[in-house]
Amino acid sequence: MRNHLLIGAAVAALAFPAAARAQSTGSVDFDDQEIVITGTSVSSGVAGIIVPDTSKAKAELSAEAIQQSVPGQSINEVINRLPGVSFQNNDAFGSAGGTMTIRGFSSDRISQTVDGIPLNDSGNYALYFSQQMDIELIERVSVNLGTTDVDSPTAAATGSTVNYRTRVPSEEFGVKLVGSAGEYGFFRVFGMVDSGNLTSSGLRAFISASNLTSTTTFYREGKIDRQQYNARLYQPLGDNGDFISLAGTYDVNRKNFFGSVALREDAGRVTPNRFPQTKEERFYSIAPCLVAVGRPGLADSANSCGSEFDRRINPSNTGNIRGASRFTLADNIVLSVDPSFQVVKANGGGTATAREGTFNAGGTPIVGYIGGSPYFGRDLNGDGDVLDQVRVLAPSQTQTQRIGVISSLRWELDESNTVRLAYSYDRARHRQTGETNMLQANGATADPFPINDPLVDRNGRALQKRDRLSFAILHQIAGEYRGEFGDLTVNVGVRMPFMRRNLTNYCATSSASGFVECFNGDSAAQAAWLAANPTQTVAGVTFATQAPQQRIFNYKKALPNIGLVYDLTSNISAFGNFSQGLQAPGTDNLYNSFYFPTNAEQANPRPEKTDNFDLGLRYRSSTVHAQVVGWYTNYTDRLASAYDPELDRTVYRNLGTVKKYGVDANISWQPISALSVYAFGSLMESEIQDNVLLATRTNGNQIFAMTAGKREAGAPTYTLGAGFNADVGPVTFGANVKRTGSRYVFDDNTPITVGTVSPLGVDTRTQIYPAKTPAYTLVDLHARVKLNWAGLGDETYFQFNLMNAFDQVYVGGFSGNLSSTGFDTRTTGSTPQFITSSSAPFVQIGYPRTFMGSLVVGF
Repeated sequence: MRNHLLIGAAVAALAFPAAARAQSTGSVDFDDQEIVITGTSVSSGVAGIIVPDTSKAKAELSAEAIQQSVPGQSINEVINRLPGVSFQNNDAFGSAGGTMTIRGFSSDRISQTVDGIPLNDSGNYALYFSQQMDIELIERVSVNLGTTDVDSPTAAATGSTVNYRTRVPSEEFGVKLVGSAGEYGFFRVFGMVDSGNLTSSGLRAFISASNLTSTTTFYREGKIDRQQYNARLYQPLGDNGDFISLAGTYDVNRKNFFGSVALREDAGRVTPNRFPQTKEERFYSIAPCLVAVGRPGLADSANSCGSEFDRRINPSNTGNIRGASRFTLADNIVLSVDPSFQVVKANGGGTATAREGTFNAGGTPIVGYIGGSPYFGRDLNGDGDVLDQVRVLAPSQTQTQRIGVISSLRWELDESNTVRLAYSYDRARHRQTGETNMLQANGATADPFPINDPLVDRNGRALQKRDRLSFAILHQIAGEYRGEFGDLTVNVGVRMPFMRRNLTNYCATSSASGFVECFNGDSAAQAAWLAANPTQTVAGVTFATQAPQQRIFNYKKALPNIGLVYDLTSNISAFGNFSQGLQAPGTDNLYNSFYFPTNAEQANPRPEKTDNFDLGLRYRSSTVHAQVVGWYTNYTDRLASAYDPELDRTVYRNLGTVKKYGVDANISWQPISALSVYAFGSLMESEIQDNVLLATRTNGNQIFAMTAGKREAGAPTYTLGAGFNADVGPVTFGANVKRTGSRYVFDDNTPITVGTVSPLGVDTRTQIYPAKTPAYTLVDLHARVKLNWAGLGDETYFQFNLMNAFDQVYVGGFSGNLSSTGFDTRTTGSTPQFITSSSAPFVQIGYPRTFMGSLVVGF
């Protein structure tokens, strides 16, 4: 029972405060009180899989389970063995990104943190799975399946959270070296040194570095090169669990895109123009090419060399510094403060066709980035004229500086009642630009960051495809109470985020999808273009074209988090939780709204909101951890993106109310010390309540996506998995199996078709792919051969991993789209308009069977 204190457990909780379960130090400290009560023999889990005894639906993996994975693997692939989680890795090594949902929430709606600091992009809330911390340094990862912690500093999470924590430096000197090699050119080295105690007070540190290289699996000419550096300094303060810590991570990633193909299976097309129909068809090459050479006095055209998706370089430099501290102010009062600083420099590659000439704005020749093309007004290719079109490197560049702090004050009123207050601050300066640079003769990039040395126009100004400055600012206060009343434990919390988005667009906005015309400080060119385009008209409403401007958006809402845990026996407890989530609109959506005057409804996007309910039962003993949870989410103002044929752009659409519900279950069992098994499963349903307006015809008729009663796209209908680990003398081995259910491609649940329907009802549409991607099963195997028999110690061994052992061909990650239909506006006046099908969306090819081996040396 909860009131039976275990002295050994209390000592362990005080001695090892960092081995707790939640994200920030304050949440760790608050949950540590529960560890003292429940006891470590149960709380430590079974075979590295942990079911915490909280009011939230939560699952965790310890270092024991994490280290079975491929060295260098993304932590998001590791948690794919937990219920509710669906992750599609772009390669087997964790270095190329991926796609994730939890209970159907896409990754930009999931808060992911390391040591409490947010990792989601501060602008669009995206997660970058190839930039996560080396898993050798992660001591525990925790997944809240449907809610956040009350001090979570997030503007993104409408539901789930993923939190992982950095290991504490060892008190003993130690070295760990890992060398890994495998198929597709995979080679990785990792090294870590623990200093041991440097002073009598226990000051200690570790430093680590890693380097990973490989080809891009399917596109063999592509390369991936990733380096990461980590360090942590840890100082205990006395023997009561207080400490101060400083940690840092710096990641340098250079990779080609690859494996993105159209989701179509019609005959006569081959990859990368359709989804592979055989194992062999997954692999492809792109013929060498030369960029077009300028010819004096001739109007040369740009060719496509360098524009191929697979030639694009996706570079990123990301770093953070993370502070953490815990101070006992009195016997029953504890303060924690976690400051942080983050930097990002990244882009997604891409090219554009530049014009050496000028743009005609109502009879005035101007230069700028206009209509999707840069006009330089000068010779670019060195042929002595200004007549040419030239392909240039033109990625969307992002640079971010972000500071934050999470603070918490816990007050233990007595043995049964505890309260805490928390304050979180997060401020991100988000600079988004789009400089250009020349390609090399073979279409490659000399420097993947054009911002380092951008091309300039005839006036000496660097032309940019976008030019905007954003400040995402969060102030959040929170309070939490826990009361223990015999077998009943009550948690009541509330967080109140105050979110401000201070946005400046230095370009004129020319479409509801955020399409812009940029003049880079040339006021005369800007004035000429605005004079030639004074108004915009949408669905019969005319308004002024929106010039460069600043807009400020504010969002706030009190978000309760209420939970109960009732001990039915010493091993069985029932629990329930209610929470609300909120996601402020991302910067892309907000900048899109700049198209409309500030008094228009479309100029004020509403935040997404969720009501989340969990009700479950769990069993915990020293040999079994099991949990089953029923859940329900009511989703309002659910955003989706779709093509708007009236504007010829992709814009955000509000799906309105979406109801989601399902069941998550998992069990881990260790019948004997040498064998552990686990299984998990999830079922998920969602129902969109209304049809969504796609566009309005010029005659006033409206086109709707028939989404009412349909389920959301992109998330699997179910997941099932199981695995085991066995220890037989010097060899340990195991397997993980997971089946992922079908996923709808569109929110209106229709097949992918090409063709039209005329106003007279003549239907020429042809199906090129079904409405759903098929279910698939992946089997992963792992084994270790210990070398302690050779006198090398328990920390030295060979490890082997085989991913997708049966070489399943499957559809990897994709984002669900709104609708497969639209209408053709290329016909005007009295000429009929046509219902059309959209082009096939692009998806990732699931990674093939991949083998790799590692030598791990520790001493």
